[in-house]
Amino acid sequence: MIHMTETLAVQTVEGFLTPDETTELTKVLDEHLAATGWVPARPSQGLTPPEAAQAVMDAGLKRALPAIRRAFPSATGVEPWLYHDLKPGDEIRPHVHGVGDPRARPQRIARVGFDLQNARRGGEFYLDTCSADALWSDVTATGSDYAPGTRFVHEITARTGPVRLADTPHTRWTCGPPPGTTVIYGIQLVHGVRRVEEGRVRKLITTLLA
Repeated sequence: MIHMTETLAVQTVEGFLTPDETTELTKVLDEHLAATGWVPARPSQGLTPPEAAQAVMDAGLKRALPAIRRAFPSATGVEPWLYHDLKPGDEIRPHVHGVGDPRARPQRIARVGFDLQNARRGGEFYLDTCSADALWSDVTATGSDYAPGTRFVHEITARTGPVRLADTPHTRWTCGPPPGTTVIYGIQLVHGVRRVEEGRVRKLITTLLA
């Protein structure tokens, strides 16, 4: 049974990849970018990296899963990883994914973000917490793997949803995890990335499944 707290939890895994794995991952990604010429159409757009990169990330996830399960005991695995590349002026505005269909199998419970490279200035990841009722739908857990009475947030993007998250009173928790760290955050948490002022942010992101 999935408890609501798993969708609101936060965990970090430092040293998610070994130095050799990080070097190999960077090489694979750089070669793929050079070969494809990929440039994101918008800051939130991700690229599916090649199988060699997926294999490196999956190996790290397999090692980290026992630590991840301390905060997310229902976790069983992840979706394929997506690569994100943010340049100066790019930002990811606050948004929240939500669980989608609570009766879906498998069920998404959290997001997993691996920091391959941090910006020299700006580009910090953040979580926004707030008590606004407008974030929450009237859907409750029935006929699903969630504990009875579990509440679910609306899926809210920068453009769609019942509220504009930037205008909702909130408390912002900003972090700058060192390169090589993975941050796992519940699927019902509002989050984003501050504007990159100098340098480059490179991350790989996936969804933790139960």
